[in-house]
Amino acid sequence: MDFRILDASAFYAGVPFGSASDCYTTSLVYEEIKHIKKNEDALGTLLETNRLKIMDPDKESTNAAIVSAKETGDFPQLSKQDISIIALCINLQGEIISDDFAITNVAKNIGLKISPIMTNTFQDVGKWVHYCPGCHTNHTSGKECPMCGTPLKRKLLKGESPSIPINK
Repeated sequence: MDFRILDASAFYAGVPFGSASDCYTTSLVYEEIKHIKKNEDALGTLLETNRLKIMDPDKESTNAAIVSAKETGDFPQLSKQDISIIALCINLQGEIISDDFAITNVAKNIGLKISPIMTNTFQDVGKWVHYCPGCHTNHTSGKECPMCGTPLKRKLLKGESPSIPINK
């Protein structure tokens, strides 16, 4: 099936207004963007002509999106709207249109099709790890190193299964 699943950035960039492809979004994203081109009622026209469909993912797909986002370490950076877009793509197997790195990273890590809008494609995907620049330890989460108290930083471990030990 040839259709696109749009996050809010796709609407702000005007993607559905100049496309003949079927587009899907979730009710959470629609609530976020329904003010766009309100004077022209462009969204209303897309809905009336059935070129934009609002659909929410099933619970199983939502849970899978949350688990995947937690595995990559992107979960804290994702909104409910972002999770809903990833989940809808899991549910429908369409193509996500987004410029959001966290959405892209999760989607690519689980094999979903995703295309950028205005940015170059994101080449580097992987898992995020929190690290301490002071004592050079890695941690699964947190803002401060439990060993030395230094503020933690984040870095992307490229590749599928990093083999760096993580302290909990």
